[in-house]
Amino acid sequence: MTEITDISIGSPGRLPPALEHFVLHWGDIGGQWGVNRSVSQIHALLFISEWPLTAEEIADTLGLARSNVSNSIKELIGWDLLRRVPIKGDRREHFEAETDVWEIATRIAKGRKAREIDPALAALRASIAEAETDPAVGQVALQRLKSMLAFTELVDAWSRQMLVVPKSRLAMAMKLGTKVLTYLPGAKVK
Repeated sequence: MTEITDISIGSPGRLPPALEHFVLHWGDIGGQWGVNRSVSQIHALLFISEWPLTAEEIADTLGLARSNVSNSIKELIGWDLLRRVPIKGDRREHFEAETDVWEIATRIAKGRKAREIDPALAALRASIAEAETDPAVGQVALQRLKSMLAFTELVDAWSRQMLVVPKSRLAMAMKLGTKVLTYLPGAKVK
């Protein structure tokens, strides 16, 4: 990694090994979630940075091409995970990441719903409408499409509900885990 002196995520120079490992691992995890490795690494770097960084500082720290950094920043801004921050006396653009992990999770969930669940619902509804008027489509295939739509609508409804639950309540519900199932009639939890 390139030496820099104006980044506050450790002593001047390279990232401390623990932070470097975090950034690299976050990049790998992002790749497993279908996010570009560079995008994930930039998000990780800005998440741990104590103050906003320029694209040049990001590129130097991560050893990435400036154009790759610019494109990745645009994507992260599109996900509402980064924002531009003005710095007095400096005309360059500086960027900082959202650091509230609950807010990050909420924004990612909203983005994934818009990019994945909503188009899936539209495609399933269109497919069912077309299949219902096509005599070549059998009832088994039609029923399976309807079953997939019902499941996707359930996921959509649940995700919309979870996006408006206050963080403190959501944390409590998550801590309860499967215990919450004991409140449902006839539920047996092992």
